[in-house]
Amino acid sequence: MHLSTHNWMRAEPLEVTLRRIKRLGFESIEISGEPRQYETKVARPLLKQYGIRCWGAVTLTLGERNLAASNPAQRAKSVDYVKSVVTMVKELEGTEITIVPATVGKIVPDSTPELEWQWVVAGLQEVYAHAMQCGVRMAIEPLNRFETYFLNRADQALRLAEEVGPACGVCLDVFHMNIEEVDMHAAIRKVGKRLVDVHVAENNRLAPGMGNVDWPRLVATLREVGYDGALTMESVAPVDRTPVSPWPHQVEKNPVDIPPEQLKFIQDHGSSLLSEAFYTMLYETASKTLLPLIR
Repeated sequence: MHLSTHNWMRAEPLEVTLRRIKRLGFESIEISGEPRQYETKVARPLLKQYGIRCWGAVTLTLGERNLAASNPAQRAKSVDYVKSVVTMVKELEGTEITIVPATVGKIVPDSTPELEWQWVVAGLQEVYAHAMQCGVRMAIEPLNRFETYFLNRADQALRLAEEVGPACGVCLDVFHMNIEEVDMHAAIRKVGKRLVDVHVAENNRLAPGMGNVDWPRLVATLREVGYDGALTMESVAPVDRTPVSPWPHQVEKNPVDIPPEQLKFIQDHGSSLLSEAFYTMLYETASKTLLPLIR
């Protein structure tokens, strides 16, 4: 196993992220699924410069992106979007793509469970054919009930992956599992060899080491099922604006340019634009907590 990270949680140049994680013992990155923002001809040399490999990418299933949409044209555009992220991963010499099938933040269905499942399977099978040609492994990720109605648990994601194709896998996120699973270790065992990616954050979505997750036990369970991939940092810190905040300098006072969609995505996750000092502290804490367990 090795440490990886997402980069959607703070708006900053890719090079700033790479410089930070290289210093702290991270080996790879799971780039935000925005091919227009991360042109591979620019990103690839940066990755090589810092000795950080592309582990993969995560779909940012926002706005009109929705494989479970009742509108066929919307579903078709969503499939094209996911395929474009697969292509980006291939061009960055990455391994996997984590896919959230339905719009993040949408908790009201468009249609019946049977139809939506049928639409999502069909869309993912089209993506699967492209991913197999590109040599990129798909990982279906369930989120908690407050972010999606469609997939919330490991057993649901596993069933979907099985219907998509034999090489389709599952991504598990410790934060979401802490909310939705009766036993997150049993969920890991159930997914077993289909486990392609693991996202890490505490029960409070701070960095590993800042909550109550039993990380030694979690890593031991991952080893038990033969998982040897990334532990991808996805800490989305809640912003404390009260007088009792332990982090008076948590929020960025002079934010860099950030697209409105990305700002909304961060805010919809209960966070805000974090200061570099606070954000770096999260990574330092994750590194100190996890590296001794996986080396």
